[in-house]
Parts: sequence; structure tokens; C-alpha cells
Amino acid sequence: MRILITRPADDARELSQKLATMGHEAVIAPLLKILYADGPQISLDGVQAILATSANGVRAIARRTTQRDVPLFAVGPQTEAEARSYGFQHVRNAEGDALALARATISWATPENGALLHAAGAEAPKLLAMELEKHGFTVRREVLYEARIAGGLPEIAIEALHSDVLDAVMHFSPRVATAFADCVREANLASHCKRLICLCISDATAKALSPLHFREIRVAGRPNQQALLELL
Repeated sequence: MRILITRPADDARELSQKLATMGHEAVIAPLLKILYADGPQISLDGVQAILATSANGVRAIARRTTQRDVPLFAVGPQTEAEARSYGFQHVRNAEGDALALARATISWATPENGALLHAAGAEAPKLLAMELEKHGFTVRREVLYEARIAGGLPEIAIEALHSDVLDAVMHFSPRVATAFADCVREANLASHCKRLICLCISDATAKALSPLHFREIRVAGRPNQQALLELL
């Protein structure tokens, strides 16, 4: 299959390699650009664990501290793998979403042992911190990156859609799915989606694509990349 990937560049390259090992071809057309926040080294004094709700959060915190011995609690397997690749020594994986990470953190940590540092994106909701604060935790929310929506579909995506050479498209968030739907309609390419299989990480992501019609929509059983790949 030839699959359109709209993930940020770093994530898209890693995903394209996985797809290649499965016998598929990726067309990379990022609709999100990750902008990392520069600044001084972040102190982890008094922090009992880092919370990472995305691989970008791992990359962002790794840019701002050389410490790798503070435990890192990852939202899912891709984020866990990214943390290990950056040398974090004590990594645990909640196998879910932000709420799953909150529940796991409550079982892995105690409020008396220090603050939790959330390596957050500017657009990330405060749900994780709110859930943990209900249980007495102190959460330091450090905004370390911004995920900015691209102004339109890259030319490679426009050409692939117009030429009907794609078999599927993958979507990892409602926000990017909404941007994709808007860009496709603005480029007068909506009719070309009717022959595609749409692979969505969640029901909310599938719902964000409701202005478009696809040959088939498949939703992952778990909110992570591996579950999305299993749809293939």
C-alpha cells in the first residue's frame, strides 16, 4: 500500500521506516511543524519523575537537561522508545492516553516524594495536571515546544491525491485530521478521498474527518502507533 503520513517530520521518517519493513510505501507530507523552545537548562531538583505525553515532549526535555537518571513516565510505547533512545535510564509506559498516564502515575509515584514535571506542548490540554492535582500531586507544567499547523498540504500530497496513487492515509490526532480535511477541501481534492482507507488513532480523530468521505475508516483499538499499524 502507498500511505500518506501527515505527522511531523521526525515522527514521519521513523514511521516510514516501519511501514517499509511491512512492505508499504510512505508519502510524507507533514501538517505539523514542531518548534522547540530554547532556554537555559531546566533544573530537575526535587522532581521525582518526568511526564511525557508525546515523543516530542521527550525530544524537548532532552534538549534542556543532561540528566537521564530521573524516572520518565511515558504515555505510550512510541514515547517510551524515544525516551530510551535519548538515554533515559528509568522509563515506564502507561500504554494509553493522558488519562491512562495519570492513573499509572498515581500507582507509580506518591505526592510526598516530590513534584512531577510535565514536558508539555503549548497546545496540550491541562487534563493530566488536573487529574494528578486531585490526588495531591504537585505538577510543574513546562511548555517546551509548539506544534504549529502548516498553511496547506505540501505539493507532494496534492500531487499524490490528484493522481489517485494513494491507498490510505494515517491520522494521529483530531487536530491534524481537522487540518487535513480543511486543506483537502480548499484544494478541491475531497472527491479523491473516496477511494482511500482512512486509518485513525481514535474515534475523535475519525469524527474530525466527517466532512470527507472515504472508502473505509478504521479506528485503532488503542491510542498508539503500534495499534494503528495493526490496522494494516
